[in-house]
Amino acid sequence: MRTQAASSAMEMELPNLNVPVKQEIVVHTAGAQGRGGGGGAIAEASEHGTRRTEPTVRIEANMLDCPICSSPFKPPVFQCKGGHLACGSCVAKLPWKQCQRCDHGGDFHGCPFVDAFVSSARMKCDHHGCGRQVTYHKLDDHKSACPLAPCKCPVSGCGFEGPPPALRHHLSAVHSMPVHAVQYGKVLQLEVPVSEPRRLLFAEEDGRAFLVVGGSLGLGVPIALSVVCIRAGASPPPHYVAKVWANGPPAAANDRTDTVRADIQVTSSKEPGAVAVEELTFLTVPHKLLAGAGPSRAVSLHLRIDKITS
Repeated sequence: MRTQAASSAMEMELPNLNVPVKQEIVVHTAGAQGRGGGGGAIAEASEHGTRRTEPTVRIEANMLDCPICSSPFKPPVFQCKGGHLACGSCVAKLPWKQCQRCDHGGDFHGCPFVDAFVSSARMKCDHHGCGRQVTYHKLDDHKSACPLAPCKCPVSGCGFEGPPPALRHHLSAVHSMPVHAVQYGKVLQLEVPVSEPRRLLFAEEDGRAFLVVGGSLGLGVPIALSVVCIRAGASPPPHYVAKVWANGPPAAANDRTDTVRADIQVTSSKEPGAVAVEELTFLTVPHKLLAGAGPSRAVSLHLRIDKITS
């Protein structure tokens, strides 16, 4: 049953329609501002200047969660003879697959109506700047890969979180972290101090942000270096690979230099500061390849990032 507010909103738009009306179910969490009504209408302009109204039915999110495990329902959903619902994973774990809420148990059977219902329910991604409407039971998967998922500042003691573009600006403006523009497929040369190896890289082509990270591994190796892409860890393609190498100072006798190299499948993380270098593929740089002395020691680092779209 539609509420009076929803009916009024629909009546305002329906006389102008000349396209089919799409109906949908929108899930919201309890207490969300501006969502107190049981229904409503979403209007948008079409390419011909007309208006399309999409009536919505709003329900509380917990109505679409399995009462046993509290995970979102996804097809197939099962119902016992007493009307109790359960997700497929929970039914498979129940003794003899019998309902434990009924006095004498009860067999579960598939419920196509509920399957269709949960497949139609959508919820808005709450990541700032995204707003995509996602099937409710797929929302966690979307948020784990959302390109605007908030990322944590890698600077110790800083609590800032924001989407990658905001974090890039934050690191530059607040922490004065050096920022270098990088072009895919082209070599970038950096002088990386051993005392503070972090460098922020900004890809001009797609706005992607990367962080050069480093740390000491002991065992006579003064520094190990790697690269992290600042984004959700489950992000879909494109992915990135990096070739990194470091050259030592020229030898006095023959003007030749030693070089160490590494090919890296770039790891993506929303918490780049929490990723330990030893958990990544890294480049180890021995003492003889460092320039300078004491606190001023630095690595002459060459880096090339390639974008893999498939």
